Amino acid sequence: MRIIQYIAPVFIALIFIAITSLIREPGRQKFMAVMVAGAGAAYLSAFGLGPWEFAFTMAMTHCAFRGLTSYGWIGVGWLLHTAWDVVHHLHGSPMLPFSVTSSLGCAICDPVIAVWCFAGAPGWVRRTDMIEARRAAHADR
Repeated sequence: MRIIQYIAPVFIALIFIAITSLIREPGRQKFMAVMVAGAGAAYLSAFGLGPWEFAFTMAMTHCAFRGLTSYGWIGVGWLLHTAWDVVHHLHGSPMLPFSVTSSLGCAICDPVIAVWCFAGAPGWVRRTDMIEARRAAHADR
């Protein structure tokens, strides 16, 4: 496996965090709860682990519901998804059938997002800073 396959998922997570951090609270937390719920259903179509896919989806749905009021639960959901990614990778049942390392990439990406959630999903850039930067750019014209 080439080094880029290990580094790219980290950059994908950082880009996701940067874009998501632009969403104002409480919308950001609700969005993240929906995202972790969706991640819980990512493997359902392949049904690679049979009925365990449904059990996992139920666990992730619980994390997502609790995540509506707690970023910690969203972080737990991302860590559960990391473990599920590893199981799928080892089982030879990747998330994307055309990319055999897709589950491994997801297993690298997800804990980065989880750490951000455990930190309370802080915004990287304040919206007021962005607005002021736009105004300054237009004032220079």
